[in-house]
Amino acid sequence: MKYINILIFLSLLITFNSCGIYRPTDAKEFPPEPELRVKKNMEEGRGFNLMNQLGGEKGTNFEFASSNELWRATLDTIDFMPLTTANYSGGIIVTDWYSDNENLSESLKITVRFLSNEIRSDAVDLKIFYKKCNTRNVCSISEGQTNLNNELKKQILKKASIYKTQSNTKK
Repeated sequence: MKYINILIFLSLLITFNSCGIYRPTDAKEFPPEPELRVKKNMEEGRGFNLMNQLGGEKGTNFEFASSNELWRATLDTIDFMPLTTANYSGGIIVTDWYSDNENLSESLKITVRFLSNEIRSDAVDLKIFYKKCNTRNVCSISEGQTNLNNELKKQILKKASIYKTQSNTKK
């Protein structure tokens, strides 16, 4: 058993040594700052960029949600409602059913889909669903095109344009 352990140890030592895992290097050859090391490696051709290997950048260029004015304006406009789903990469916000304290038998739910990052009226698809329940908790759900739909959309676009001008003045 002792000879087998020594044989395994020697074979691993030879294998790892031949792979070049340990290479003595001089620390003076490499700069201590990570940014400079990355720059030096890229200049010497030792860098690796996954997107270049896969054929370049293809598809959609997503920004961070905090920099998208429409996204921020929508969340600020409907912040009184509890959210069920807020998926920035999917471009959708879904609220939970909401009812005020005055009429508990009626509630509404809002779904917002973003069709574009541009601040335009056709960039936001806003749907409002109404749920009316009777005293026996038998409910009916319907989608409604009311004045609230247009008012929310206007409010979102106004806030988004304000956020856009604020970000442009910061730049």
